[in-house]
Amino acid sequence: MNIKQDIIQRANHVFYVVLALAFAVVMRLVYVQYFQTFKGQFWRERVAATLIQRDTIRAMRGNILAADGSLLATSLPTYVVGLDPTTAKPEYFGKKVDSLGLLLARIYKDRSARDYADLVRDARARKRRYVLLNRRRVTFQERQMMLKWPFFRSSAKVAARGGVLRPYYERYHPFGSMAERTIGNLDAKTGRGLIGLEASFQPALAGKNAVGLVEVLSGGIRKPVDDGPEMKPEPGMDLYTTIDVNFQDMAETSLRSALEKYKADKGCVIVMEVATGEIRAMANLSKRRDNTYVENFNHALAGRTDPGSTFKLATMMALMEEKAISLNQLVATGGGSMRYNGLGIHDAKRGGAGTITARQVFEKSSNVGIHLLMKSYFYSRPDLYCQYLRRFHLTQPTGIHMKGEAIPVVRNPDMKGWSKVSLTSMSYGYEMQITPLQMLAFYNAVANDGRWVRPMLVRKIKLANELVEDNQPEISAEPICSPETARKAQELLRGVVEHGTAKHINNPHYAIAGKTGTAQKVINGRYQVGKYYTSFIGYFPANNPKYTMITAIDSPQGNNIDLLYAGAVAAPVFKEVADRIVAYDIRMHAPIRAGGRQPRPASALLAGYADDLHTISSTLNMDSEPSTEGWVETTEDGRWKSRPTRPNQVPDVRGLTLRDALFLLENRGFRVVVEGKGKVKEQSVEPGTGSVDIAAKTITLKLG
Repeated sequence: MNIKQDIIQRANHVFYVVLALAFAVVMRLVYVQYFQTFKGQFWRERVAATLIQRDTIRAMRGNILAADGSLLATSLPTYVVGLDPTTAKPEYFGKKVDSLGLLLARIYKDRSARDYADLVRDARARKRRYVLLNRRRVTFQERQMMLKWPFFRSSAKVAARGGVLRPYYERYHPFGSMAERTIGNLDAKTGRGLIGLEASFQPALAGKNAVGLVEVLSGGIRKPVDDGPEMKPEPGMDLYTTIDVNFQDMAETSLRSALEKYKADKGCVIVMEVATGEIRAMANLSKRRDNTYVENFNHALAGRTDPGSTFKLATMMALMEEKAISLNQLVATGGGSMRYNGLGIHDAKRGGAGTITARQVFEKSSNVGIHLLMKSYFYSRPDLYCQYLRRFHLTQPTGIHMKGEAIPVVRNPDMKGWSKVSLTSMSYGYEMQITPLQMLAFYNAVANDGRWVRPMLVRKIKLANELVEDNQPEISAEPICSPETARKAQELLRGVVEHGTAKHINNPHYAIAGKTGTAQKVINGRYQVGKYYTSFIGYFPANNPKYTMITAIDSPQGNNIDLLYAGAVAAPVFKEVADRIVAYDIRMHAPIRAGGRQPRPASALLAGYADDLHTISSTLNMDSEPSTEGWVETTEDGRWKSRPTRPNQVPDVRGLTLRDALFLLENRGFRVVVEGKGKVKEQSVEPGTGSVDIAAKTITLKLG
């Protein structure tokens, strides 16, 4: 045998040995994986039960709050309750498992205490590393209680013995569907904001998630491995909005009532503070197939449409800026109907208004009159008119800090589709697409003496008590018009309510200024008679503007077309909301002059409990209050004297408020029947009557 053959033979031996070893290793792996057990459990099951993975732990999302700090949206934690029954020592487990079963039965009320205890015992006998105690998640209050339970309790001396409470955060809106589209909602899978403020401020609200290790148990259950401080997610920041929940409720209630009355398709109301641009209310409602109304689209922010006659203010202001018209000049509107380059121009008033002043053209909302005023100056200068629209901030979004604002579409001579009659249509609010918010910002600038203010929805952003961002009002550096034009525009808007298309909403207690707008709807490329988008934009009080508001009702229905115009549909909603705001906002009322007592009104209290009357007199600055104690009444000359109330006699409750009368009578066992409203004028049982067997007696009180 030569050397070469010897080497080949040895190599063959090594090959067979290595092959045998490899085969043995494979067989060993198969045996360990499928046949060998450890503590009664196959290795493949044990490895699967102790698989360690990285898992994302979501941060608690920040709150969204109203202007007064009321919660509009918050994340409430709920907890999945589980237990590792193998952690506790046998002695502790045996002593505490029945107590745990009793506590679980009390909180869940779906199984007996014995069933829960047997569930835990069975899991420990099977050496299961995790058992889900109940699929229902517990609240934070229940969690706090469970932290005192066996297996969940921990302290400096005693560690928790297997209890697991894993948090999940659910978004909750304390005011229900109020301002739902403005606040927004979340994607159920990712937890990210989908719309509204939730989407617009996603990074700030979301916080910072933590990535930690979890033990993946059988059934896909994930048990945290490390719960140290470095694994804690960073909570999101809180948004402090400008919304006033009372204003929002007023706006939504009035809007819903009008939509239901006119069976309209949709509508919106926006209330904005004139000086700051802070939005106090933004209500949006749309009709569903079942004829109920829900907030499923933000018409105020994204609902572009022809604004109609509310746009005439921009036309009048452009003419006044150029000094092209005088408000007292006469305009021959004729019969209220004419044609220009094939375009029919019609006024809403049948028969027209004849020859009227330029001021009345605006107040009566004459399309023919606006056309004639425009024709006298801007028809030969279309670019100049479009420049004014840009100056009025009507050709670009407002830039409000919320996603979803639509870009306005306002024609100009360089755009496709411009025609010989485009300027005519634009002069009274057609051939354009503008949102209610953009029109409101323009009117707000007029109320603000020409200073355009960016609408604002979020005032502050905080992390706990730390101020992160403080948004200040953004006022355009250049006014949209001269002070003289702003003053004249304010006069025109006041005239609409005093003499024009909205005179029926004129209020004797405070002044309203504004403009109606009725735009025919376009269906299949044609304007449809009887299908209208109605709106009213204005501000109040007109002499010292505090709030600007737009109310819009889309496609109201009714048999009388004349009752479907903005003056009859949208303007009353404006007045209803404005009335309630004025009544609610005490800052809009003149302060009571300090010093000196106020004369007591004739309707003041004639009797009552002295302590209550002292408080009322002090608060209302009344000129008279009791000098005695207990129950008192006034004499004919206006002095106070004591009124006896003996326990064994029927008390005299005449002159008392119903609350005080009920207190005295029901505490003596009488059944009281009430008729009318006001203070007690008469009582059916004479005062001073002995109260024998009073439990069976009834007293009727007549109020007035």
